[in-house]
Amino acid sequence: MNTSINKKDINAKELTGMIGDYIRSHMSECEKSAFRMENYIKHSDLNAGGNNYTRTMPIPKIFDYRTIEHFSEIVSETYGIFEKVIEAYLKDPEYRKLFPFSKELEELILLPTGYKEAVPVCRIDIFYNEENGQFKFCEFNTDGTSAMNENKVLDDILYMNNAWKAFEHEVNAGRFELVDSWIDALLETYHSVEGAKDKPYVAIMDFLDKAYLREFFVFERHFRAKGIEAEVCDIRHLTYENGKLLSPTGHVIDVVYRRAVTSDIMKDYDRVQPFIQAVKEGNVCLIGAFKTQIIHHKAINQVLVHPMTKAILTPEENRFIEEHLPKTFELDKTEEEGLISKVYEDKDDWIIKPVDSYAAKGVYAGVDYSHSEWKRIVDGCFGQNYILQEYCRPYLTENIYFGKKPYEFQLYSNLTGLYTYNGKFQGVYSRMSDGGIISTQYNEKTVATRYINKEESEDETL
Repeated sequence: MNTSINKKDINAKELTGMIGDYIRSHMSECEKSAFRMENYIKHSDLNAGGNNYTRTMPIPKIFDYRTIEHFSEIVSETYGIFEKVIEAYLKDPEYRKLFPFSKELEELILLPTGYKEAVPVCRIDIFYNEENGQFKFCEFNTDGTSAMNENKVLDDILYMNNAWKAFEHEVNAGRFELVDSWIDALLETYHSVEGAKDKPYVAIMDFLDKAYLREFFVFERHFRAKGIEAEVCDIRHLTYENGKLLSPTGHVIDVVYRRAVTSDIMKDYDRVQPFIQAVKEGNVCLIGAFKTQIIHHKAINQVLVHPMTKAILTPEENRFIEEHLPKTFELDKTEEEGLISKVYEDKDDWIIKPVDSYAAKGVYAGVDYSHSEWKRIVDGCFGQNYILQEYCRPYLTENIYFGKKPYEFQLYSNLTGLYTYNGKFQGVYSRMSDGGIISTQYNEKTVATRYINKEESEDETL
C-alpha cells in the first residue's frame, strides 16, 4: 500500500481516515500490534492491579494546530472566569452562600495560600465538535487531577502501533509532555511563596487505598530526577510537631502536592488533623489549596449562571458561559419546576450526577437505559444530593478495539480533557466510549494524542 502523503495537503481528519484505511487492509498485523501494546500496558505503570489496566485503541487522536490554538483560547477564557469566581467567594460572605459548603470547609477555603495561582492544576473536560469547533463543558477537575502519566505512556508506545508508524514519517506531529511540565509548574508556584527553599521536600499526598498509586510513584521518580526529594504519603499517616509537618518516614514536609480530593478529606476529617493543622497554621505550602473546591463542586454549574456571578463577569464572559455550559438543575427541585415529566419522557436528553464526586461515580445517562430503568434510577436518586444536567451528545469518531472479538470498526463518543497548569493550556487527554458516559467504569478507552505542527496546518481552519 502506498502511504505517501503531500505534507502541504494533509490535515488531521484526512490522516486519521488514512490510518483507519490502513488498519482495514492490514487487520492481522494490526491485531498483533494491538496485542503488543496491551501486553506492554499490562506490565507498565498503567496497570493498577489484576484486570484494572488502561485500554487503548490503534487510531490516536490527531488535531490540527489551529484546533490546539482553540483549546488554548478555551483554557484562557475559562480560567479567567475561575479567577473571578474564586475572588468573589473569598471577598464576599453573601456570595459564599451560593455554595453548600460546611463551616469547616469554608474555613479551609478562606485560608491564605502564599501564591497567586487560583487553581495551579486542573483538567477542563469538554465535548468538542471537531467539525465546527463548537463545544460544551462536561466538568472541571481541580481536585486530584490525574492521568498525566497515562498520556505519557500511551504516547511513548506509539512506536509499537504499526498503523501509526506507517504514516509517522510523513507528518511533523507534535506531542504533549504532562509529567515534567507539571513538576516545573508546581515548583514555580512553590518558589513564589515567601521563604521558599531552593530544594523543598515534597509530599505527594492522598488516601493511598483510593489512589492512582502507580502514577504517584512516577511523579516521585521524576521529582528526584530533578534533584527534588519527594515521598508518596498517606494523608492519615502524618504527624505535626513543633510547627513541622512530618512524613511517615520522619522527613519535614515543605510542600504538599495534594491528590486527595476534598470530599474524601472532609469525610475523614478527624483522622487527618495533623495535615489540617499544618495547613491552618501556614506551616506547609499546599498545592492545590482548598479553594479549588469552589470550581470542582458541581454547584459551580448553577453558580456560573447566577445573577451575582453575571454581575462580576463581562458581557463576553457571560455569553461564553451561556453558550458552553450545559443547563443544570437540582434534581430534588425538578418536580416543583415542572421538569420531572420531561426527565422521565425525554430520557436521552438528561444525565444525573452527584454534587460532589469524582471518576464518574454514581453518574447515569438516560441514553444508556430503558424508560423503566431510567425512571427507577431517577427516583432512587431523589434526596441523595444529585444534579440534573442537559445531556451533551458527544462528537463521534471511528475506531476499532482489538480486546474483544469480533473486531469491528464502530463509532465512539469523544471526551477531550484540557490540562491547565498555572492557568495555561498544557495538553490533551483523549478518552472514548461506546456508551453514554465516558469513564473507566463505563467501558472507557484512552488513546494517545498528537497534533500536526503549525507549518503543516497553517492553512487549516476550524
